[in-house]
Amino acid sequence: MLSYELLHPDLLRALAAAGHGSRILLADANYPHSTGARPEAARVHLNLRPGLVTVEQVLEVLLDAVPLESAAVMVPGGVAGDVVAADEEIPVHAVYRAALGDGVAWEAMDRFAFYAAARADDVALVVATGEQRVYANLLLTIGVRQAVGVI
Repeated sequence: MLSYELLHPDLLRALAAAGHGSRILLADANYPHSTGARPEAARVHLNLRPGLVTVEQVLEVLLDAVPLESAAVMVPGGVAGDVVAADEEIPVHAVYRAALGDGVAWEAMDRFAFYAAARADDVALVVATGEQRVYANLLLTIGVRQAVGVI
């Protein structure tokens, strides 16, 4: 038994196989999990039911597991049918920014640019969540682990 917050075997395996510059997609329940990321990316389905597990809950555990250097979020792009106006603030993004802190670079992408980034070759892991908030997808880039006690 691990004495560590992250216990999910498939998440641990995928994170251990990823490295600096690899990306992790934390996808909300509306995201096209099977087609919205490169086919070779590991997929972990935590979408047990609507609202469980949330992107925020997964992020909380990941922050202790891997260093992060940047984050990207999806924002409305003025496309007909968007559920949020293009100039409207997305409340969950403020939650993510607070959790990530000032040391993590931040980028907002319109929906189609976000989909393109999520299909890129550097996406190593897709975590499907039951997140119900709109535009709650989060694309994280793994940073560099700082050397500790190097001889």
